[in-house]
Amino acid sequence: MSFVITAAIIYAVLLGLLFVFQRNLMYHPSSGHLDPAHYGVPEMTAVKVVTDDGLSLTAWYRAPVNDDALTLLYLHGNAGHIGYRAGKVKPYLDAGYGMLLLSYRGYGTNPGYPTEEHLYLDSRAALKFLADERIPIFKTVIYGESLGTGVAVEVAQNLGIAGLVLEAPFSSMVDAAAHHFKLFPARLLLRDRYDSLSKINNIKAPILIVHGENDHTVPYFLGRKLYESAPKPKEFYGIPNAGHNDLYDYDVAAKIIEYLESNF
Repeated sequence: MSFVITAAIIYAVLLGLLFVFQRNLMYHPSSGHLDPAHYGVPEMTAVKVVTDDGLSLTAWYRAPVNDDALTLLYLHGNAGHIGYRAGKVKPYLDAGYGMLLLSYRGYGTNPGYPTEEHLYLDSRAALKFLADERIPIFKTVIYGESLGTGVAVEVAQNLGIAGLVLEAPFSSMVDAAAHHFKLFPARLLLRDRYDSLSKINNIKAPILIVHGENDHTVPYFLGRKLYESAPKPKEFYGIPNAGHNDLYDYDVAAKIIEYLESNF
């Protein structure tokens, strides 16, 4: 009986720690000064994006090379900062696309702290920045990476954007947490739920999903689950042997650019 009581106490303590520190597990921002040239994209310029709740956030921006080119709003994943995405956005810059690489609150030198609702505010402010730069919404592609896919689906709902690109998406953060923490009631504990599955049918634009078949961070089946529920037109690129962080080692940028050039 003492073993059962001890095990129950340990479980209760772990459960409490998971609940209290869940956002520390979800968000892993890196700090530091962000200079585009230092990270290999000198063609980009550091700009300020102002949110509805009054925060001034750093982002990197490069306008499209001509009026016909698309502009991507890049919403990154949960770790690091935008400097780590410079190599990923470089092919799109070289292809002439506009690019707004947003840094969320709490990342880089930005004030504040990340939560689901805060990241939605940040991303809507980024869309407003593009509108102020006279980038038409129908020339805007929203690109979400990992955690950023949950943000991208939220802010893309019912907008007349050109397209939505999702890299390593999940059906919901609840599904992802339930997969990784099978012994705990993730569905009851999670605050930031990023329920893309319930929103995906509100997307009024073509959807492209790219997912590594060997992804152990956001399992491949969660990306497929979201895809199966998504409205048409849609495409899914499963990348054999690719994991979560190495998709761009498998020429994914070229595949996405080919998709954009073929469809828009």
